[in-house]
Amino acid sequence: MLGKIALEEAYEMAGMEAKSAREAELYIHPKDRERYMSQISDLNDKRVKLADEHGIGYTIVSLTVPGIQGIADQAEAEARANEINNWAYEQIKSKPDKLGAFATLSMHDPVQAGQELRRCVKDLGFHGALLCNWQHSGPNGETYLFYDQPQYDAFWKVVTELDIPVYIHPSAPADVIFEKLYLQRKYLIGPPLSFANAVSLHLMGMITNGVFDRHPKLKIIVGHLGEHIPFDFWRINHWLEDVERPIAKAQGNVMCEKTIYHYFKTNIWVTTSGHFSTATLQYVINEIGADRVLFSVDYPYETIENCCAWWDGEADAVKKAVGGVENYKKIGRENAKALLKLGKYHDSEAPVS
Repeated sequence: MLGKIALEEAYEMAGMEAKSAREAELYIHPKDRERYMSQISDLNDKRVKLADEHGIGYTIVSLTVPGIQGIADQAEAEARANEINNWAYEQIKSKPDKLGAFATLSMHDPVQAGQELRRCVKDLGFHGALLCNWQHSGPNGETYLFYDQPQYDAFWKVVTELDIPVYIHPSAPADVIFEKLYLQRKYLIGPPLSFANAVSLHLMGMITNGVFDRHPKLKIIVGHLGEHIPFDFWRINHWLEDVERPIAKAQGNVMCEKTIYHYFKTNIWVTTSGHFSTATLQYVINEIGADRVLFSVDYPYETIENCCAWWDGEADAVKKAVGGVENYKKIGRENAKALLKLGKYHDSEAPVS
C-alpha cells in the first residue's frame, strides 16, 4: 500500500549519542544496535529512503524516551523542549510532503506547555504533541506529575482549541518505581510489561478522573494497539459500571460520566506501532471499530522492513481481518489524514486495491 502514514516514529537530537547507546542497551538486540544508532538521529535521509522503499508517504517524528518528561528541573525542561522543537523543525522543513512532527513539551507548568504547543502548531506547523507517561519533577525527580489532574485542564483546553491530538507514550520506569517494581525484574522493562502498565494507568486516570468529560472534544492517541486495555474492556467496564460507580455515588464522589467504550470510540485512537499481529488487530477492530485504528511502525525500535512485511506482505490476510479494502485503506492512511487534517502529501492519493 502506498501513501501510508506513520505516527510513532522516534528521533533523538544529534549530539546525544551516549544517551542513545544507553537506550539501545535496554531495547535493541545486541547485533542490531549499529543500525539503531545510525537511524535514531537521522530524520530526513535514511528514514525517508526507507519510507519511500516501503510505501510510507508521510512520517510524523517525535522525541524519543523519556523525552522532556525525564527532566525534573522546570527551567531546564522548558528551555530544552524549545531547543529540540526548533531543531526538529529545521531537520524536516525541506521535505514537507514526507515529514511532519509532534511537539515535545515540558509538563511542569500546564500553561507554559500550552503556550509552547501553540507555538509549535501555529509557527512550525507541527501536528500535535507526544508526551511520555508522566513528568518527573522535584529535587531528585521522584515527584510524578500526572496530566489527569484538574490543574492540567489549562493545557487540555489549548489542545482542544487547536483541534490537534496528543500522543501518550511510555518511557522506562525510574526512581522509586524502578527500585520497587522492576529492579529484580529488569527484562519486563519496556514492551514486555512496563510500557503498557505506565500508559494504561495514565490513560485510565484521564478517563476515570473526568478529563474527557470536561474536554469532550479531546483527541488522544496511544500506541501498541491500546497498551493492553482493549483486551480487558469487558472486565474494566463491568467493574467501573457495576461496582466502582455505585461506590463512588455512595461516597459522594464524582467518577467519569460515560463508559470506557464511549471514550475509546469518541476520544481515543490506537496505533499498530510495534504490534504487527493480524489476530490482535482484528480483535481490537471488533471492539472499537476500524475508524479508531492508525497504522504506525515504532521506528527505529522496530524496523520499517518488518512492519511493512506484515502490513503489505500479508495484505490479503490483513484486509480480511479488518473487514475489507476500505478499512485497510482507512487504517493505513485515511483515518490519520482526517485526524491530522492533512492535505496532499507523497502518494496520498495512490490507489489501494
